[in-house]
Amino acid sequence: MRRLILVLLCLLALSVHAAPPLRIGVSGPFTGGSSPMGISMREGIRIAAAEINAGGGVLGRPIELVERDDEARNERGAQVVQELIEKEHVIAGLGIVNTGVALASQRAYQHARIPVITSVATGSVITKQFVPPQYPDNFVFRISANDTLQAAMIVMEAVDRRGLKRVSIFHDATNYGQLGREDLERALAARGVHPVTVERFQIRESDMTTQLRRAHEAGAEAILTYGIGPELAQIANGMARMNWRMPLIGSWTLAMSNFIDNAGPNAEGARMPQTFIAEPTTPRRRAFLDAWKKSSGSARIPVPPAAAQGYDSLLLLAAAIRQAGSTEGDRIREALEELREKVEGVIMTYHQPFSKDNHETITSVHDVFMGEVRDGKVVFAYDEDRRRASGK
Repeated sequence: MRRLILVLLCLLALSVHAAPPLRIGVSGPFTGGSSPMGISMREGIRIAAAEINAGGGVLGRPIELVERDDEARNERGAQVVQELIEKEHVIAGLGIVNTGVALASQRAYQHARIPVITSVATGSVITKQFVPPQYPDNFVFRISANDTLQAAMIVMEAVDRRGLKRVSIFHDATNYGQLGREDLERALAARGVHPVTVERFQIRESDMTTQLRRAHEAGAEAILTYGIGPELAQIANGMARMNWRMPLIGSWTLAMSNFIDNAGPNAEGARMPQTFIAEPTTPRRRAFLDAWKKSSGSARIPVPPAAAQGYDSLLLLAAAIRQAGSTEGDRIREALEELREKVEGVIMTYHQPFSKDNHETITSVHDVFMGEVRDGKVVFAYDEDRRRASGK
C-alpha cells in the first residue's frame, strides 16, 4: 500500500509539472529606495507559490511567476505591465508598491480585462479609477490598507490619543506623498485641526534642515509623515541634530528597513499603521515567519507588511482561479467578487473579502495595528493590539 501511494504521488507530481503553467505577472521595485518593500513583497509571493505548487498547483497546473522590476518609476511600471500582458501572456497580475506606478500601470490590466491584486500600493484612489458607470467592470483589487484608513489612524494617534493639535506634515513629492498629504489634511480638518506647516521634499533629498526649522519655529508638537524610508531617516536624523525630539508618526513606510537602519537610534519611538507585525501571534503567522527564514536565510523581513500582503494576494488569486475553473479574466474577476472559499492568510482569514462594489480587503481601522520602532524593530505599540492580533 505504501509503495502504491508513493507511485500515485509521483504520478501526480509529474502530471502537474507536465501541465502548462499558470503565468502570473509580478511587478515591483526590486532596486532603488523602494526595494525593501518590493523585495519583501516578491519573497512573500514566492513563498505562497512554492506552497501552492507543492500541493499540486491550481487546476492541476503549477504557478509560474513572471517577475519584472519597475524601478519605482511610473513610465517603467506601465512598460513592464504592457510587456507582461502582450509578450508574457500572464493571466493575472500581483504586486506594485508605489502609488504613482499603480496609477500609471494598472490601466493596462483594466483595458486587457485581466485582474490585478495590488499587494502593497496604498493610494486611496487606486481601486477607484475604473468604477461604474464609466467602467461597468473593475479589474483592480487591493489587499493593503489604503491611505484614507492610514491617515485616520495617524491622526487618531496624534490628536485623539496624545492630544496634540499643533502638527506639521512632511511629505515627498511623489503621487504617494501628495495624495497621502491630502488624506492627512482631510482627517485633521474633520477634528478642526490644521497643520502649522506642510513641508514637501524630493526623493533622495538629504538635508531636511530648512523644513524642520520652519516646523520648529511654528511650534509643531509632532511630525506626521508620508514618504519612504531613506528620506524619512533624514527627517529623524535632522531632528536629532537639532536636539529636537518630537513624536514622529506616519504612514506604514516608517517600518521600512532603510528607515530603521539609516536612522539608527533616532528611529526609536516612531509609530505607524501596520497590517502585519512580525510576531508569531497565531500558528499561521508562525508558519509564515518560519517559511520566510527558511526561504531567505534570515529571520529579519525588511518590510513585514509587504511580505505578508504579497503572500496573501497570491492565496486569494489562487482561490479565485480554483472557483472560476478558468484562466479567463472575467471569470477570475467574478470569482474574486464572490469568493466562496475561506482563505486563511497571514494578514487575516478572508471571508468573501471582495464584492462587486468593494475591491478592498481592509475596510476598517480595526483591521490594522499601530506599530512602533523599539530596539531597531517594529513591535506592537499597544498591548491591546497584540491581544487582538492573537484573537484574545
